[in-house]
Amino acid sequence: MKTESLPVMNIGLIGHVDHGKTTLTSALSGKWTDTHSEELKRGITIKLGYADIEIRKDKKGNFTNKEKVDGKKTELIRKISLVDAPGHETLMAVMISGAAIMDGAILMVAANEDCPQPQTREHLTVLKILGIKNIIVVQNKVDLVKQADAKKHYKQVEKFVTDTLGFEVPIIPMSAQKGANLDILIEAIEEFMPTPKEKTKSDSSFIVARSFDINKPGTKIQKLNGGILGGTITGGKFKVGQEIEISPGFKTENKGVSTWTPVKTKIKNIVSGNKSISEKGPGGSVAIETELDPAQTRTDSLVGNIIGAPGKTPEIINNLKLEPHLFDKVLGAKEDLPIESIKMHEPLVLNVGTATTWGMVNQIGNTTIINLKRAIAINAGAKVAISRKFGSRWHLIGWGEVK
Repeated sequence: MKTESLPVMNIGLIGHVDHGKTTLTSALSGKWTDTHSEELKRGITIKLGYADIEIRKDKKGNFTNKEKVDGKKTELIRKISLVDAPGHETLMAVMISGAAIMDGAILMVAANEDCPQPQTREHLTVLKILGIKNIIVVQNKVDLVKQADAKKHYKQVEKFVTDTLGFEVPIIPMSAQKGANLDILIEAIEEFMPTPKEKTKSDSSFIVARSFDINKPGTKIQKLNGGILGGTITGGKFKVGQEIEISPGFKTENKGVSTWTPVKTKIKNIVSGNKSISEKGPGGSVAIETELDPAQTRTDSLVGNIIGAPGKTPEIINNLKLEPHLFDKVLGAKEDLPIESIKMHEPLVLNVGTATTWGMVNQIGNTTIINLKRAIAINAGAKVAISRKFGSRWHLIGWGEVK
């Protein structure tokens, strides 16, 4: 069996707050996902957390994530990245906009609460919208309830999931805290979540989720590292020495008019799984060191950009044409908030890939046109998360397909 030393796919870890996502991440990977800061500016800014897990087999053919079982080395089958999105209901947009990042999803449902909880319903609805079929449900915290109650809850989960998706998915009872049935989950990941093959054959594409400067203050100019871009490769391959284009790039202002210009640079280094490598395809989180001035990549200034081969990045859009699909009501809100149709001159927040932008509606109908305050690089057919302000908070009201 082929040994993979780098992550080959991403699995989103989703579910209602406090249902055990972080505990499961720790049990599977031995670490917590990278801390993600959440901040609400005009819209929603999202930092994804990544943790790599190893799928291994022991000498008896049992699945495990341990390097040794009974003192004997286990065989590495493949590595997978868990992507942890913040669970707060207003940050649901990460799932719609980050769909290209996720090849499958594990939905956490706690056995000591009725199913579905508001965010559980919301998350599964979004998976259905996105057409993500590789789904495993973890019925967590079974150690906190009586056996009869756990069985009753299992039936509740089964009905909810099948009714929502229209097909059955594996449901695994677990205690993430105690590691019970962890081996069964690892086996299910291997069986039901195959490595996507088609992505490596498409055009090179990289979604920037972070950008930073790793140089310490006072570093001599000749020893400076170039600007770093962190994120996920969603198609094709990238190699050290390759020329790349970053789009929409940098903003310039002239007499109150903003213009966005893509920027070309070269790849100096690629890091994945704490290793420097010469090339990388889709899967896992990746850091690319570029020849850019590190001042240009500080403090996530390039988050939301798309990287590709020169001339192959998506079109830069200032006026976004969408076919909107709105929910009946705000999915995660405690009270029932009906969603009215989009109105002229209404401000909306849009999440596209890892980019957050906002704009004013200047045409409504079957096709809605939104004049954006921050340009985005996007292809026709892509999905965009749409949020509206209710009181002091932004809520996801639906999604749109780019026309």
